[in-house]
Amino acid sequence: MKFCYNLRLLCLFVVCLLPVIQVRADDTIYTKVDENPTPVRTPPPEYPIELRRNGVSGIVAVVIVIGQDGKVVDASVANTTDPGFNDAALKAVRLWRFKPAKIGGEPVKVRVTLPMRFNVAE
Repeated sequence: MKFCYNLRLLCLFVVCLLPVIQVRADDTIYTKVDENPTPVRTPPPEYPIELRRNGVSGIVAVVIVIGQDGKVVDASVANTTDPGFNDAALKAVRLWRFKPAKIGGEPVKVRVTLPMRFNVAE
C-alpha cells in the first residue's frame, strides 16, 4: 500500500511539476546570442497625424523581446524624443516577425533595442 502511495506522488510530481520546471527554463531571455534575430516582416509604423501636420520628426528606442518562434512577445519604450510617437512605434513592432535568435543552433528568446525613426520628410 505504501508503494502505491509513493508511486502516486511520483506520478503527481512528473505530471504536475515537471512541466512547470521546463517552462521556467524556457523563460530565459538572452541579450547575447550566437546568431542574431533576422527581420522577416517589419511593417512601418503609422505616422501620428498631428505630429506629421506639425512637421515633427523623432526617434523612439523600443525594447522588444523576440520569442523562440520569431514573434515579438513584449515591447516597451526605452527612450523617446516625443511621447506622441510611442503608441505608433509599439503597435508596429508587435506586428513584426523575425527569424529567431539562436544559441548553439537552438532558437532562444532574445531582448534587443531598436530605434524607430519618424521623419516627416519621408
